Amino acid sequence: MEMFTLSRARDLRDAIAAGASAHTAQQGAEVRFLAGGTTLLDLMKLNVEKPLRIIDISRLPLDHIDATDDGGMRIGATARNSDLAHHPLIKERYPVLSQAVLAGASVQLRNMATTAGNLLQRTRCVYFRDTASPCNKREPGSGCSAIHGFNRTQAILGTSDTCIASNPSDMNVALAALEATIHVEGAKGQRAIPIDAFYVLPGDTPERENVLEAGDLVTHVSLPAPVAGARSVYLKLRDRASYEFALASAAIVVGVKDGRIAHVRVGLGGVATKPWRSREAEQVLQDATPDEASFRRAADAALADAKPQSENGFKVELAKRCIVQALRLATQAS
Repeated sequence: MEMFTLSRARDLRDAIAAGASAHTAQQGAEVRFLAGGTTLLDLMKLNVEKPLRIIDISRLPLDHIDATDDGGMRIGATARNSDLAHHPLIKERYPVLSQAVLAGASVQLRNMATTAGNLLQRTRCVYFRDTASPCNKREPGSGCSAIHGFNRTQAILGTSDTCIASNPSDMNVALAALEATIHVEGAKGQRAIPIDAFYVLPGDTPERENVLEAGDLVTHVSLPAPVAGARSVYLKLRDRASYEFALASAAIVVGVKDGRIAHVRVGLGGVATKPWRSREAEQVLQDATPDEASFRRAADAALADAKPQSENGFKVELAKRCIVQALRLATQAS
Protein backbone atom coordinates (compact mmCIF):
# COMPACT_ATOMS: atom_id res chain seq x y z
CA MET A 1 0.00 0.00 0.00
CA GLU A 2 1.31 3.43 -0.93
CA MET A 3 1.04 6.69 1.01
CA PHE A 4 -2.22 8.66 0.87
CA THR A 5 -4.02 11.38 2.79
CA LEU A 6 -7.33 10.78 4.57
CA SER A 7 -9.94 13.45 5.23
CA ARG A 8 -13.60 13.45 6.20
CA ALA A 9 -16.22 15.17 4.06
CA ARG A 10 -18.16 17.83 5.96
CA ASP A 11 -21.19 17.50 3.70
CA LEU A 12 -22.24 16.27 0.27
CA ARG A 13 -20.99 19.40 -1.51
CA ASP A 14 -17.59 19.07 0.14
CA ALA A 15 -17.31 15.43 -0.93
CA ILE A 16 -18.22 16.21 -4.55
CA ALA A 17 -15.73 19.07 -4.74
CA ALA A 18 -12.96 16.82 -3.45
CA GLY A 19 -13.89 14.05 -5.87
CA ALA A 20 -13.94 16.43 -8.82
CA SER A 21 -10.23 17.03 -8.35
CA ALA A 22 -9.56 13.48 -9.61
CA HIS A 23 -8.31 13.07 -13.17
CA THR A 24 -10.62 10.10 -13.75
CA ALA A 25 -13.37 8.17 -11.98
CA GLN A 26 -11.73 4.87 -12.92
CA GLN A 27 -8.86 2.82 -11.52
CA GLY A 28 -5.87 4.99 -10.67
CA ALA A 29 -8.00 7.96 -9.65
CA GLU A 30 -6.27 10.45 -7.38
CA VAL A 31 -9.31 10.63 -5.13
CA ARG A 32 -11.51 7.82 -3.83
CA PHE A 33 -14.58 7.87 -1.60
CA LEU A 34 -14.56 5.61 1.46
CA ALA A 35 -17.66 4.28 3.21
CA GLY A 36 -17.34 0.63 4.24
CA GLY A 37 -14.04 0.03 2.47
CA THR A 38 -14.53 -3.71 2.11
CA THR A 39 -13.25 -3.71 -1.49
CA LEU A 40 -11.24 -0.49 -1.73
CA LEU A 41 -8.90 -1.28 1.16
CA ASP A 42 -8.22 -4.78 -0.18
CA LEU A 43 -7.28 -3.38 -3.59
CA MET A 44 -5.10 -0.69 -2.03
CA LYS A 45 -3.17 -3.30 -0.07
CA LEU A 46 -2.56 -5.15 -3.33
CA ASN A 47 -1.47 -1.91 -5.07
CA VAL A 48 -4.26 -2.34 -7.60
CA GLU A 49 -5.83 0.91 -6.41
CA LYS A 50 -3.37 3.76 -5.69
CA PRO A 51 -5.37 6.85 -4.70
CA LEU A 52 -3.48 9.84 -3.38
CA ARG A 53 -6.42 11.03 -1.31
CA ILE A 54 -9.26 9.20 0.46
CA ILE A 55 -12.46 11.06 1.32
CA ASP A 56 -14.41 9.49 4.17
CA ILE A 57 -18.16 9.84 3.47
CA SER A 58 -19.32 7.30 6.04
CA ARG A 59 -20.82 9.98 8.32
CA LEU A 60 -22.84 11.75 5.64
CA PRO A 61 -26.63 11.26 6.00
CA LEU A 62 -26.86 8.81 3.09
CA ASP A 63 -27.74 5.64 4.98
CA HIS A 64 -31.54 5.78 5.12
CA ILE A 65 -33.86 3.16 3.63
CA ASP A 66 -37.33 4.61 3.13
CA ALA A 67 -40.59 3.96 1.31
CA THR A 68 -41.49 6.54 -1.33
CA ASP A 69 -44.85 8.12 -2.09
CA ASP A 70 -45.19 6.16 -5.34
CA GLY A 71 -44.96 2.81 -3.52
CA GLY A 72 -41.30 2.22 -4.27
CA MET A 73 -38.20 2.42 -2.08
CA ARG A 74 -35.25 4.76 -1.69
CA ILE A 75 -32.02 3.10 -0.54
CA GLY A 76 -29.21 5.37 0.66
CA ALA A 77 -25.73 4.97 -0.79
CA THR A 78 -24.14 4.21 2.57
CA ALA A 79 -26.89 1.93 3.85
CA ARG A 80 -25.22 -1.22 5.14
CA ASN A 81 -25.91 -4.45 3.31
CA SER A 82 -27.13 -6.11 6.51
CA ASP A 83 -29.63 -3.31 7.14
CA LEU A 84 -30.84 -3.58 3.56
CA ALA A 85 -31.26 -7.35 3.61
CA HIS A 86 -33.18 -7.35 6.88
CA HIS A 87 -35.32 -4.25 6.31
CA PRO A 88 -38.98 -5.30 6.74
CA LEU A 89 -40.22 -3.53 3.60
CA ILE A 90 -37.40 -4.92 1.45
CA LYS A 91 -38.15 -8.45 2.67
CA GLU A 92 -41.87 -7.96 2.06
CA ARG A 93 -41.85 -6.10 -1.27
CA TYR A 94 -38.55 -7.16 -2.86
CA PRO A 95 -37.56 -10.58 -1.48
CA VAL A 96 -35.22 -11.14 -4.44
CA LEU A 97 -33.07 -8.25 -3.20
CA SER A 98 -32.98 -9.46 0.39
CA GLN A 99 -32.09 -12.97 -0.77
CA ALA A 100 -29.34 -11.70 -3.08
CA VAL A 101 -27.68 -9.58 -0.40
CA LEU A 102 -27.79 -12.44 2.10
CA ALA A 103 -26.22 -14.75 -0.49
CA GLY A 104 -23.16 -12.52 -0.74
CA ALA A 105 -20.06 -12.32 1.46
CA SER A 106 -20.12 -13.04 5.20
CA VAL A 107 -22.10 -11.50 8.05
CA GLN A 108 -19.09 -9.43 9.08
CA LEU A 109 -18.63 -8.04 5.58
CA ARG A 110 -22.35 -7.34 5.13
CA ASN A 111 -22.23 -5.35 8.37
CA MET A 112 -19.66 -3.02 6.79
CA ALA A 113 -20.40 -3.11 3.04
CA THR A 114 -22.62 -0.40 1.60
CA THR A 115 -25.11 -0.06 -1.24
CA ALA A 116 -22.91 2.20 -3.39
CA GLY A 117 -19.82 0.16 -2.59
CA ASN A 118 -21.60 -2.94 -3.87
CA LEU A 119 -22.67 -1.10 -7.02
CA LEU A 120 -19.01 -0.27 -7.68
CA GLN A 121 -17.58 -3.62 -6.62
CA ARG A 122 -14.73 -4.65 -8.91
CA THR A 123 -13.96 -8.01 -10.44
CA ARG A 124 -12.37 -10.86 -8.52
CA CYS A 125 -10.35 -11.98 -11.55
CA VAL A 126 -7.04 -13.27 -10.16
CA TYR A 127 -5.07 -11.45 -12.84
CA PHE A 128 -6.73 -8.12 -12.06
CA ARG A 129 -5.65 -8.50 -8.44
CA ASP A 130 -2.12 -9.67 -9.29
CA THR A 131 -0.01 -6.68 -10.34
CA ALA A 132 2.65 -9.02 -11.76
CA SER A 133 0.22 -10.21 -14.45
CA PRO A 134 -0.90 -8.31 -17.56
CA CYS A 135 -4.47 -7.01 -17.21
CA ASN A 136 -6.18 -4.56 -19.54
CA LYS A 137 -8.62 -3.55 -16.82
CA ARG A 138 -5.83 -2.59 -14.46
CA GLU A 139 -3.29 -1.46 -17.06
CA PRO A 140 -4.89 -0.71 -20.44
CA GLY A 141 -3.05 -2.21 -23.38
CA SER A 142 -1.09 -4.75 -21.37
CA GLY A 143 -3.23 -7.73 -22.41
CA CYS A 144 -5.76 -10.09 -20.84
CA SER A 145 -4.07 -12.97 -19.05
CA ALA A 146 -7.37 -14.74 -18.38
CA ILE A 147 -8.17 -15.43 -22.04
CA HIS A 148 -5.34 -17.96 -22.30
CA GLY A 149 -4.96 -18.60 -18.58
CA PHE A 150 -7.16 -19.52 -15.62
CA ASN A 151 -10.66 -18.53 -16.70
CA ARG A 152 -12.96 -21.00 -14.94
CA THR A 153 -14.78 -18.26 -13.03
CA GLN A 154 -14.79 -15.67 -15.79
CA ALA A 155 -17.61 -14.31 -17.95
CA ILE A 156 -19.25 -15.88 -20.98
CA LEU A 157 -21.62 -12.98 -21.76
CA GLY A 158 -20.67 -9.41 -22.62
CA THR A 159 -17.00 -10.22 -23.11
CA SER A 160 -14.55 -8.77 -25.62
CA ASP A 161 -11.09 -9.55 -26.99
CA THR A 162 -9.63 -7.31 -24.30
CA CYS A 163 -11.42 -8.56 -21.15
CA ILE A 164 -13.50 -11.50 -19.91
CA ALA A 165 -13.64 -10.55 -16.21
CA SER A 166 -16.91 -11.41 -14.52
CA ASN A 167 -18.84 -9.01 -12.31
CA PRO A 168 -18.88 -10.41 -8.75
CA SER A 169 -22.00 -8.82 -7.27
CA ASP A 170 -25.15 -10.56 -6.08
CA MET A 171 -27.05 -7.45 -5.05
CA ASN A 172 -26.71 -5.82 -8.45
CA VAL A 173 -28.20 -8.81 -10.26
CA ALA A 174 -31.35 -8.40 -8.18
CA LEU A 175 -31.34 -4.64 -8.79
CA ALA A 176 -31.15 -5.31 -12.54
CA ALA A 177 -34.23 -7.54 -12.36
CA LEU A 178 -36.01 -4.89 -10.26
CA GLU A 179 -35.15 -2.15 -12.78
CA ALA A 180 -33.47 0.02 -10.19
CA THR A 181 -32.34 3.58 -10.87
CA ILE A 182 -28.95 4.87 -9.66
CA HIS A 183 -28.98 8.48 -8.48
CA VAL A 184 -25.73 10.41 -8.83
CA GLU A 185 -24.69 13.91 -7.86
CA GLY A 186 -21.55 15.54 -9.20
CA ALA A 187 -19.92 18.67 -10.52
CA LYS A 188 -22.44 18.70 -13.40
CA GLY A 189 -25.47 18.33 -11.15
CA GLN A 190 -27.81 15.44 -10.45
CA ARG A 191 -28.47 12.45 -12.70
CA ALA A 192 -30.81 9.47 -12.52
CA ILE A 193 -29.35 6.49 -14.39
CA PRO A 194 -31.24 3.24 -15.05
CA ILE A 195 -29.08 0.40 -13.77
CA ASP A 196 -28.92 -1.21 -17.21
CA ALA A 197 -27.26 1.99 -18.51
CA PHE A 198 -25.02 2.45 -15.47
CA TYR A 199 -22.54 -0.30 -16.35
CA VAL A 200 -20.31 -0.32 -19.43
CA LEU A 201 -19.33 -3.44 -21.36
CA PRO A 202 -15.54 -3.88 -21.64
CA GLY A 203 -15.26 -3.46 -25.40
CA ASP A 204 -11.91 -1.82 -26.10
CA THR A 205 -11.88 0.07 -22.78
CA PRO A 206 -12.24 -2.50 -20.00
CA GLU A 207 -10.74 -0.08 -17.49
CA ARG A 208 -14.02 1.88 -17.64
CA GLU A 209 -16.71 -0.08 -15.82
CA ASN A 210 -19.51 2.47 -15.44
CA VAL A 211 -20.64 5.91 -16.58
CA LEU A 212 -19.48 7.82 -13.49
CA GLU A 213 -17.34 10.89 -14.10
CA ALA A 214 -14.76 12.55 -11.87
CA GLY A 215 -16.48 13.93 -8.78
CA ASP A 216 -19.66 11.88 -9.22
CA LEU A 217 -21.01 10.44 -6.00
CA VAL A 218 -23.80 7.88 -5.82
CA THR A 219 -26.36 9.26 -3.36
CA HIS A 220 -29.08 6.62 -3.45
CA VAL A 221 -30.84 3.88 -5.39
CA SER A 222 -34.55 3.96 -6.11
CA LEU A 223 -36.80 0.98 -6.76
CA PRO A 224 -40.15 1.21 -8.55
CA ALA A 225 -43.26 -0.03 -6.80
CA PRO A 226 -43.56 -3.83 -6.90
CA VAL A 227 -45.67 -5.27 -9.69
CA ALA A 228 -48.97 -6.41 -8.19
CA GLY A 229 -49.08 -10.17 -7.78
CA ALA A 230 -45.49 -10.75 -8.89
CA ARG A 231 -43.16 -13.07 -6.98
CA SER A 232 -39.37 -12.92 -6.94
CA VAL A 233 -36.50 -15.33 -6.27
CA TYR A 234 -32.71 -15.20 -6.22
CA LEU A 235 -30.85 -18.45 -6.84
CA LYS A 236 -27.06 -18.66 -6.56
CA LEU A 237 -24.92 -21.61 -7.65
CA ARG A 238 -21.36 -21.70 -6.33
CA ASP A 239 -18.53 -24.04 -5.39
CA ARG A 240 -19.40 -23.92 -1.70
CA ALA A 241 -22.34 -22.61 0.26
CA SER A 242 -20.46 -20.11 2.42
CA TYR A 243 -18.65 -16.94 1.37
CA GLU A 244 -18.20 -17.75 -2.30
CA PHE A 245 -18.86 -15.86 -5.51
CA ALA A 246 -21.43 -17.12 -7.99
CA LEU A 247 -20.54 -19.41 -10.85
CA ALA A 248 -24.05 -18.66 -12.07
CA SER A 249 -27.01 -16.92 -10.46
CA ALA A 250 -30.48 -15.83 -11.48
CA ALA A 251 -32.78 -13.10 -10.18
CA ILE A 252 -36.35 -13.66 -11.30
CA VAL A 253 -39.35 -11.36 -10.95
CA VAL A 254 -42.48 -12.93 -12.44
CA GLY A 255 -46.21 -12.45 -12.34
CA VAL A 256 -48.70 -15.00 -13.64
CA LYS A 257 -52.28 -14.11 -14.57
CA ASP A 258 -54.93 -16.43 -16.01
CA GLY A 259 -52.37 -19.17 -16.56
CA ARG A 260 -49.97 -16.96 -18.54
CA ILE A 261 -46.84 -15.01 -17.63
CA ALA A 262 -47.97 -11.39 -17.54
CA HIS A 263 -44.76 -9.84 -16.23
CA VAL A 264 -41.19 -11.15 -16.12
CA ARG A 265 -37.70 -9.83 -15.53
CA VAL A 266 -34.58 -12.01 -15.62
CA GLY A 267 -31.21 -10.98 -14.17
CA LEU A 268 -28.09 -13.13 -14.39
CA GLY A 269 -24.92 -13.09 -12.31
CA GLY A 270 -21.59 -14.88 -12.34
CA VAL A 271 -21.67 -15.30 -16.11
CA ALA A 272 -21.32 -11.75 -17.45
CA THR A 273 -19.04 -8.75 -17.36
CA LYS A 274 -21.79 -6.71 -15.71
CA PRO A 275 -25.03 -7.49 -13.86
CA TRP A 276 -26.88 -9.00 -16.81
CA ARG A 277 -30.51 -8.51 -17.73
CA SER A 278 -31.67 -11.08 -20.26
CA ARG A 279 -34.30 -9.49 -22.45
CA GLU A 280 -34.02 -12.53 -24.72
CA ALA A 281 -35.31 -14.78 -21.96
CA GLU A 282 -38.01 -12.26 -21.04
CA GLN A 283 -39.24 -12.13 -24.62
CA VAL A 284 -39.63 -15.90 -24.70
CA LEU A 285 -41.47 -15.95 -21.37
CA GLN A 286 -43.83 -13.03 -21.90
CA ASP A 287 -47.41 -14.36 -22.32
CA ALA A 288 -46.10 -17.94 -22.25
CA THR A 289 -47.46 -20.76 -20.11
CA PRO A 290 -45.28 -21.10 -16.98
CA ASP A 291 -44.13 -24.64 -17.66
CA GLU A 292 -40.90 -26.57 -18.10
CA ALA A 293 -40.82 -26.19 -21.86
CA SER A 294 -41.15 -22.40 -21.68
CA PHE A 295 -38.48 -22.19 -18.98
CA ARG A 296 -36.03 -24.22 -21.06
CA ARG A 297 -36.66 -22.15 -24.16
CA ALA A 298 -36.02 -19.00 -22.14
CA ALA A 299 -32.79 -20.43 -20.73
CA ASP A 300 -31.60 -21.35 -24.21
CA ALA A 301 -32.35 -17.83 -25.43
CA ALA A 302 -30.52 -16.26 -22.50
CA LEU A 303 -27.30 -18.15 -23.27
CA ALA A 304 -27.53 -18.17 -27.07
CA ASP A 305 -24.75 -15.60 -27.41
CA ALA A 306 -22.46 -17.09 -24.77
CA LYS A 307 -18.75 -17.21 -25.61
CA PRO A 308 -17.13 -19.68 -23.24
CA GLN A 309 -13.38 -19.90 -22.79
CA SER A 310 -11.14 -22.94 -22.36
CA GLU A 311 -12.17 -23.69 -18.76
CA ASN A 312 -15.66 -22.21 -18.28
CA GLY A 313 -17.79 -23.90 -20.92
CA PHE A 314 -19.67 -25.64 -18.11
CA LYS A 315 -21.21 -22.28 -17.21
CA VAL A 316 -23.47 -22.38 -20.25
CA GLU A 317 -25.41 -25.41 -19.02
CA LEU A 318 -25.08 -24.38 -15.37
CA ALA A 319 -26.63 -20.97 -16.06
CA LYS A 320 -29.45 -22.56 -18.05
CA ARG A 321 -30.28 -24.91 -15.17
CA CYS A 322 -30.08 -22.00 -12.74
CA ILE A 323 -32.61 -20.01 -14.78
CA VAL A 324 -34.99 -22.97 -15.10
CA GLN A 325 -34.88 -23.76 -11.38
CA ALA A 326 -35.31 -20.11 -10.36
CA LEU A 327 -38.35 -19.86 -12.63
CA ARG A 328 -39.77 -23.03 -11.08
CA LEU A 329 -39.35 -21.57 -7.60
CA ALA A 330 -40.84 -18.21 -8.56
CA THR A 331 -43.94 -19.69 -10.21
CA GLN A 332 -44.64 -22.77 -8.11
CA ALA A 333 -47.27 -20.99 -5.98
CA SER A 334 -48.78 -19.05 -8.89
